[in-house]
Amino acid sequence: MITEKDVSYVADLAHLELTQQERERMLRDLNSILGYIDRLNELDTASVEPMAQVASRYVAGRNVKGTACTSAMRPDELHPSLPHDRALCNAPVSDGIFFKVPKVIERQNKE
Repeated sequence: MITEKDVSYVADLAHLELTQQERERMLRDLNSILGYIDRLNELDTASVEPMAQVASRYVAGRNVKGTACTSAMRPDELHPSLPHDRALCNAPVSDGIFFKVPKVIERQNKE
């Protein structure tokens, strides 16, 4: 069972500032999820074959050009990268090598 202390610990690890109401809701939700997993663990799966993936990688059909296709994944093809100077040309702030962005996360020590 998840405790309020566990919720606070995980929220701190994730740099989340939760209100008391959010902590209580998270506590209920996480315990509900674990309860559902406990129910699933009660099922007899001894005769169920293990699965490598839950989604099929291959589909039968036609692509947008009408060509028959059997793979749901696009082919892995090399393409030229965007030139460095062109990538930076519309950057609001750059040092000529990297994009410069403002710091968006600041962690305050609670100690």
